[in-house]
Amino acid sequence: MSSKTSLGTVTLCRGVSVSPLCFGTLTLGPLQKNLSPEAGGRLISHAYAQGITFFDTAELYGTYAHLRAGLGSKIGEVVIASKSYAADAPSMAKSVERARAELNRDYIDIFLLHEQESVHTMKGHREALDYLLDLREKGVVRAVGLSTHHVAGVRAAYGCPDIDVIHPLINLSGIGIADGTREEMAESILEAGLAGKAVYAMKALAGGALFRQAAAALTYVRQLPGVKALAIGMGSIADIEANVAFFATDAFPPSYAMDGERGERRLLIEPWCAGCGDCVPHCRANCLAVKGDKVEVDHSRCTLCGYCVAHCKGFYMKVI
Repeated sequence: MSSKTSLGTVTLCRGVSVSPLCFGTLTLGPLQKNLSPEAGGRLISHAYAQGITFFDTAELYGTYAHLRAGLGSKIGEVVIASKSYAADAPSMAKSVERARAELNRDYIDIFLLHEQESVHTMKGHREALDYLLDLREKGVVRAVGLSTHHVAGVRAAYGCPDIDVIHPLINLSGIGIADGTREEMAESILEAGLAGKAVYAMKALAGGALFRQAAAALTYVRQLPGVKALAIGMGSIADIEANVAFFATDAFPPSYAMDGERGERRLLIEPWCAGCGDCVPHCRANCLAVKGDKVEVDHSRCTLCGYCVAHCKGFYMKVI
């Protein structure tokens, strides 16, 4: 699989064209697989060779170095979306300048307000958004937007004329949607598209919980009206080639097992787990327990069923 044309391209907004498959780089960094920039860069380089021209990152992810290592002189030939939690202009200025410096680029294609929840959080980040709009006018940022796990976040975004891009969470099971149902999120995405917003979705596999039904899960999100592209975390050459094949042919290669046998996987519990314990009674393997102020997993007993992910209100658990 070496053709760079098999994936094709879609136009998001403002002349920004991307591959419909976006490489979500969170998987590579210290929050998940913790690959070195060199190791992660090799995966990014392979993805680019396979036709992926859209890469999603964030200041939080710590993967700017991975992108720079993997793309090298080609870094200006791809579209990079980054995000920041900055709420005011000085903080956002630092975030954008850090991205430009560490990515070795004069401009960032897409810059997002990270994890917005509603019109209320958008109001609290208005100064940062206005700063991004000024950079958009100057050509330092090509498009601006927000990422969100909330239906209300999508609604706030499509009601805001300044927003170009929305990056929402949506999946077949509705796992991780903070304030509504799958159907409500799908409807809000449709409305966003009708309002002229560019939507690229995330968490189609629900943090790995749906990996055993990956074909159905990816098909569901790809076919949603309003979705133009989909960001997927990929942690191996096999993952990259399988997802490229799926986007090009609507089928995974026969050699790529989707039954849990595809390479080493594990349950990740984020350091900021709230320790509520709601997931514990839903673990059929009895491998979860609250210890101190967070949940811990006995990996020797974990079957990677993903049921705990479905019952984590804060979406702190992922199968990676």
